[in-house]
Amino acid sequence: MNVLGIDIGGSGIKGAPVDTKTGELVADRLRIATPEPSEPDAVAEVVAEILRHFSWDGPVGITFPGVVVDGVVRSAANVDRSWIGTDAARLFDGATVLNDADAAGLAEMRFGRGKGQHGTVLMLTFGTGIGSALFTDGVLVPNTELGHLELNGKDAEHRAAARVREEHDLSWEKWSERVERYLKHVEMLFSPSLIVIGGGVSKKADKFLPRIHLDTPVVPAELQNEAGIIGAAHAAEAAR
Repeated sequence: MNVLGIDIGGSGIKGAPVDTKTGELVADRLRIATPEPSEPDAVAEVVAEILRHFSWDGPVGITFPGVVVDGVVRSAANVDRSWIGTDAARLFDGATVLNDADAAGLAEMRFGRGKGQHGTVLMLTFGTGIGSALFTDGVLVPNTELGHLELNGKDAEHRAAARVREEHDLSWEKWSERVERYLKHVEMLFSPSLIVIGGGVSKKADKFLPRIHLDTPVVPAELQNEAGIIGAAHAAEAAR
């Protein structure tokens, strides 16, 4: 079936209908800049604009960059803090709402690099922040938010997110050193069998992954920056 997936990020909100059997987008995705300030009503208007663009009245899955429990937002690191405590499922008219990295991970586990993988698989998305999705034998442990682990006295995402490389004009070599330090930390904590790197920066994996050396295999996401949209659609279908 076709389900509309919408991926809310700190800098952009993207959406497209998805064939949940194949994991493929069935129309070109629409991207709209995240409003500033990114308050709930302003973001809800962008989501409504995406629904209007696709003339959509079917099931909808939506990602959010923070902890989401039973449709209610519990944290908001890269969007306005007024989101905390918001019933996002109600705000979005009953849509399925889940953590953005969890959605990306679900997509990669079903259609991408994690398909058929056993043991512990860790999906990390590098963008405005660092998102995480942790799986054990294919089962998601939701809302891990490993981008907020401490690294050199700061949240790891303030040291190693893709945004940090751009804002501080870091070379790929310097940035990859930070990423490697972070990955070694999560490798020590979870002993994963595979680490999948997602987010927009995964398109440029050749510029930094060869510089990173871990005992665990580290691979770029197959679905790249569309994983959140696909995972949101998959989660909405599963919730029906």
